[in-house]
Amino acid sequence: MTFFDVLNELMAAETPLVTVTVVDTMGSVPQDRGAKMIVTADGLRHGTVGGGKVETKAIAEAQQLLRGELAETTRFVQWNLNKDVGMTCGGIVKLYFEAHNAGRWRIVIFGAGHVAQALATLLVHFDCHLTVIDPRPEWLERLPKSPKLTPIHSTDMPSMVATIPDDAYVVLMTMGHTTDKPILLEILRTRKFPYLGAIGSHSKAVILRRDVEEAGLPEKAQHAFHCPIGLEIGSSNPYEIAVSVIAQMMMTRDSGSAI
Repeated sequence: MTFFDVLNELMAAETPLVTVTVVDTMGSVPQDRGAKMIVTADGLRHGTVGGGKVETKAIAEAQQLLRGELAETTRFVQWNLNKDVGMTCGGIVKLYFEAHNAGRWRIVIFGAGHVAQALATLLVHFDCHLTVIDPRPEWLERLPKSPKLTPIHSTDMPSMVATIPDDAYVVLMTMGHTTDKPILLEILRTRKFPYLGAIGSHSKAVILRRDVEEAGLPEKAQHAFHCPIGLEIGSSNPYEIAVSVIAQMMMTRDSGSAI
């Protein structure tokens, strides 16, 4: 497969990747201008920018971009192969790194009922990766088909809490209080996410906060989640609730203030 065949395949699958291109050279270098490679979280996927130490250093730089350890998603670097890379040749190479599908907003929904269906239907149009967890296969089947959405069938939803990425925005909208409660308590005991919300009325919020207190968790845990969920706009229509939830998550994301 060619470089562009591999790139198109990975982009269609929305796989996070970084392309690395040799854009300029001077002196003795292992690859000519225009050489390219593709790096994923697993390492070198295709191509080369020179092999050996320069390629190892370039792969490490690309994976920093993928992990979000560098603020930008594109960058130029210029390395003196002797001084910066430790190679015997004394040439200079300039590389261009470009990340694709990296740093994507991750959202996890527990539950696949009516409001979750509406929420998922809207979110697949956002630049995000969405995971929906539910014990009912027939409801998971109703979710929109999208490479951005991963449905997970689980009859033990609290056990899935340990698998969620640290940067995920988490929404609880399962079959009711009895199924939301154990997931919420497991999260409050073991994890901290930038956004945590549970669907329900003000009276359900009172009950959930009492559950947290009775579970022996610290008082601040009673205020570590949104319930009712979403902004106070719209009606009880599933899509209007979904809009209010997305708006609240966006406000949290863009302000950088987690709850």
